[in-house]
Amino acid sequence: MSTSLRLDLNEKLCLRDPQGTDLGRRLVAESVRLLDEIGFEKFTFRKLARRIESTEASLYRYFENKHQLLMYLVSWHWAWLRYQIRFHTHNVPDARERLRLILGILTRAHQDDPVTTQLDEAALYRIVVNEASKSYLTRDVDDDNRAGLFGEYKRLAADIVDVVQIINPGYPYPYALVSTLLESARKQLFFARHLPSLTDATTSNTGKNTLQAFLTQLAFATLG
Repeated sequence: MSTSLRLDLNEKLCLRDPQGTDLGRRLVAESVRLLDEIGFEKFTFRKLARRIESTEASLYRYFENKHQLLMYLVSWHWAWLRYQIRFHTHNVPDARERLRLILGILTRAHQDDPVTTQLDEAALYRIVVNEASKSYLTRDVDDDNRAGLFGEYKRLAADIVDVVQIINPGYPYPYALVSTLLESARKQLFFARHLPSLTDATTSNTGKNTLQAFLTQLAFATLG
């Protein structure tokens, strides 16, 4: 996905690892741009093939359909967040400070990262905000779960749960709290952009990050 970073995902998320070829890397990078521009419903492999001057048949060697591609992109985002969290918190001994850093990372996920030279992280996060729920709100969700296709999201959540349990070992609902924080991080941003009367939380590169403030208050008020 970039010249300096490779994230290993569940092999069932694709037919062929796109990170291993130039065409595959271009497929992923341009699919992010196209999905961000037109949305999942209007996205087709035919449009993507024209964008990268390839053929539909070539793209289908990597992904069975656009739903599998969406699951791959969303999983890549969760794996990237997990990498960011581990990188920025591994030398922080205080669990409360680690949780504050984690919440900050979650609310800054809309910013592009220069390390991923071939991938627009900001565009990918807009896709996650707008489309990620479509990756699991399907009739095949149980089969996909048994195949391990949500593993990256679960591993991200489990890492944060470990921090929560250090802060308050007696808190009885650590997974419910963490999944609420993760979902709120993107859904509140969706509301802010599209249904603003449903939220007070926003995030800005120049102003106060009220989404981070909200998540921090929610987490620490709950944990005591």
